[in-house]
Amino acid sequence: MSLHLTTREHTRLRRLKILILSALGILVIALWYIQVGHGEHYANNLEQQSVRRVRIPGVRGKIYDRQGVCLADNAPNYGIALYLEELGLTGKRRNTAMDTRKTIHQIAAIIGHPPQIDQSRITDHLYSRKALPLVAWRHVDEQTMARLAESGARLPGVDIVVDADRVYPQGHILAHLLGYVGTAEIQSEEDELYHYYLPDLTGKTGLEKRFDELLTGRAGGRLVQVDVIGFKHDETTLREPVPGGDLKLTIDLRIQRAAEQAMGDTVGAIVVVDPRNGDVLAMVSTPDFDPNLFCSKITQDNWNRLLNDPRKPLFNRALNGLYAPGSVFKPLVALAALEQGVDPDLTLECPGYFELGNQRFACYMDEAHGRVNFRRAIRISCNVFFYQLGLKCRYDSIYNMALATGFGQKTGISLDGESAGLLPGKAWKRQTFGEAWRDGDTCNIAVGQGALQVTPLQMAMLTATIANDGCLYQPRLVMAERDENAEEFKEIPPVVVRHMHWPADHLALVKNGMRDVIQDAEGTGRLAQLEGIAMAGKTGTAEYGRKGTGQKHGWMILFAPFEHPRYAVAIVMDDAVSGGISVGPRMRQLMREILAGEGNG
Repeated sequence: MSLHLTTREHTRLRRLKILILSALGILVIALWYIQVGHGEHYANNLEQQSVRRVRIPGVRGKIYDRQGVCLADNAPNYGIALYLEELGLTGKRRNTAMDTRKTIHQIAAIIGHPPQIDQSRITDHLYSRKALPLVAWRHVDEQTMARLAESGARLPGVDIVVDADRVYPQGHILAHLLGYVGTAEIQSEEDELYHYYLPDLTGKTGLEKRFDELLTGRAGGRLVQVDVIGFKHDETTLREPVPGGDLKLTIDLRIQRAAEQAMGDTVGAIVVVDPRNGDVLAMVSTPDFDPNLFCSKITQDNWNRLLNDPRKPLFNRALNGLYAPGSVFKPLVALAALEQGVDPDLTLECPGYFELGNQRFACYMDEAHGRVNFRRAIRISCNVFFYQLGLKCRYDSIYNMALATGFGQKTGISLDGESAGLLPGKAWKRQTFGEAWRDGDTCNIAVGQGALQVTPLQMAMLTATIANDGCLYQPRLVMAERDENAEEFKEIPPVVVRHMHWPADHLALVKNGMRDVIQDAEGTGRLAQLEGIAMAGKTGTAEYGRKGTGQKHGWMILFAPFEHPRYAVAIVMDDAVSGGISVGPRMRQLMREILAGEGNG
């Protein structure tokens, strides 16, 4: 056998050597390009492809009443999730997408609910977050989960996932005060950090909004390691989520329930305060709503119903409602007049009207009361007496007294959006109407009419200030806080705004007149009487809307017991006959429940 190569064979061998050397050269250049020229870029890509960061929100803190009853809690929120890596075992995205759609249709047919995601969401998840669960249904109830479990369908890659949802165990009670939550906006810097972002719940209204920073927990995270196809290999906890802090309110749920029942289906508000420290024991605004509607993302129908309801159930009348106070403002006018030196023994004649120039101001019910002194004027709510009293002490003294006791300004309660009301003055009228203040304006304000507007909370705080002999507190709604690091609550002490320093004889005169309102047979608030306990109060009726329509707000303020008061209450009702007739029986019902339940909370 000859070992000599022919010329043709030499040529073929040379070409083969060149081809092999060229291939090796290209390979060396490519390796250099990858490892040296773009090594960092490819290393980062590998890191991104092999590790998925998942954000886990902290559980939201709870809210309790003063007795420890839970008012805002958390509950498991169940969802149906698909692990796409287990649906398309070939690793081909096209096949996985088909398998995903097929599985979703199967589940929808079983549970009777369409998926809460669209095709674009599936595609996005498939390309960017395949190793992580795709939640196709949220807020799944137990019956739905049972149907899925009992179907017997073999659905690989389908699982139940759970996170925390906000719930309000008391339903509509305290809805305006507690507020509600929604899903927080995803922070762009965090969205870039995490491949799978479970957002926080965030307060939208009420205490949930005001104390959102305390209530919101600190998010944790974990790493999910996957291969190049997207199959999960391992999980590592980066940081455990931390629960949010808790709130303890001054609210007494027992009293709150009693106030809700007293209001019934009327439109109005009730505020109950402890005059000894300014604690808000109850705050009711009717109609109200169920904040649980917002926990699972409120439906458009429910949202439209709440928005379009002419009775405005989302509006907090206790905090934001502006009303002419009518005669419940008279105790303040009496104290202002006494402070200005008006004789406590002053007696005036009431013929049923008061004439000022060419104006005639009517008395309550156009009734002629005859000879009236301070105490009887409060008892029977004589307008004629107070028209003249306002003129005797001049408006500046009424204005200054009202300003000092918190009118025309926010009380400082721990809720956002509080109304300041309107305390009209001489400068205000000049700026608003370009007119000077007149005696007729003073007459109107002296009986709680005119441009004067107050909130039910402001009237409750005035009542409490009279009840405790002149100590004006800031209304305290949050009794204590507990952050995530503490085992015990830390009390938030009451805040004294100012001491009014009313002389004892002035207070006694006004308070005795208010006691007569409830306890005397001639009193306008006698329908609120309770056997065996002395209470003091004042009724009020204020016109609103167009003149001559007959629309009236009914008011009543009250403190009890008369000696050593523990409760100060303000109630306002829309479309009332009068404060005494419309509000009196509701006040009686409320106080009967409050006093009967003492010691049982």
